[in-house]
Amino acid sequence: MRKAHIHRKTFETDVDIELNLDSSKKSSINTTIPFMDHMLTLFSAHAGIYLNIKAKGDTEIDDHHLVEDMGITLGQVFKQALGDKKGIVRYGHFLLPMDEALAYIALDISGRPFLSYEAKIEFQKTGFNYDLIQEFFIAFVNNAAITLHIKMMKGRNNHHIAESIFKGFGRALAIAISINKKIKNKIPSTKGSI
Repeated sequence: MRKAHIHRKTFETDVDIELNLDSSKKSSINTTIPFMDHMLTLFSAHAGIYLNIKAKGDTEIDDHHLVEDMGITLGQVFKQALGDKKGIVRYGHFLLPMDEALAYIALDISGRPFLSYEAKIEFQKTGFNYDLIQEFFIAFVNNAAITLHIKMMKGRNNHHIAESIFKGFGRALAIAISINKKIKNKIPSTKGSI
């Protein structure tokens, strides 16, 4: 099974993530940020993967350090769990509606980190800082070494926009990490490596 476990501790955060790409067991996520618990639960369910996340940090300042460090750690554990990448489909894309919101997600497990993020979310005075979604994905792609395009086609409600992004990301990732039986012992690249 493709699985990994990483514990990352700094002066600002303490993040422990266990990931199994081949288990659809119900995830256990406790980040001390209820919004991120919700988004990562949606992501893992739609990706069809198991996540066990325990995370805490200096959220008395704000949520930035913890959200970013969760992206870093999730990227690292994802890269480790994928191993040599033999047999994976590699590419995935999904168009996901969430009520009035519509997100298009496309990704390549390329070995090259890149993020294109086009999601206009309105500023709100209270609650979760939705700007941190982009910071999370920047950290993730840089550590997972994947190419990720996130484009909001439509959307008015911030929560619906966020849900469409995380669910769509899960669905696209599920396609990319699935095994192509025709090339199950080969790297999906004409170069012979990713």
